[in-house]
Amino acid sequence: MVRLERLRADHAPALLAFERENRAYFARTVPDRGDAYFADFAAYHAARLAEQETGGIHFHVVLDDDGDDGRLVGRVNLVDVERGTAELGYRIAERAAGRGVATAAVAALCRLAATTYGLTSLTARTTLDNPASRTVLERNGFVFAEHTTVGDRPGVRYEREL
Repeated sequence: MVRLERLRADHAPALLAFERENRAYFARTVPDRGDAYFADFAAYHAARLAEQETGGIHFHVVLDDDGDDGRLVGRVNLVDVERGTAELGYRIAERAAGRGVATAAVAALCRLAATTYGLTSLTARTTLDNPASRTVLERNGFVFAEHTTVGDRPGVRYEREL
């Protein structure tokens, strides 16, 4: 259903189009990236690729192999990689919502985290008003850890042992 590819330089045009197309949709449940992200996208993308080379982050694009001919429909990331753990984050396009894409992408990244990146645990955060995201995490074995904030919004933090 979905295929993950490690973020590369040639993903930039499709990734920028994905972020622009879904900006308002994402802003309903997660803090907006801000205008500077879009204005300076090339520099931002290059910086993420350089940081990825250090092993401190692992970014992936999600390609839909079920009807969209491999079109980019999301991203799943591991950030703050340190001492066997990382924080998982993801964004899935509005047009792919409700089709199991997020659940499948998170499951695939959890497998990569353990097998390819050698991680032993993950954390993830989401806003309280995003029940779909909480469901995706819970279906992938994440358990509630604590209440927190995401941006300036009430949220929850989850944990998962790999």
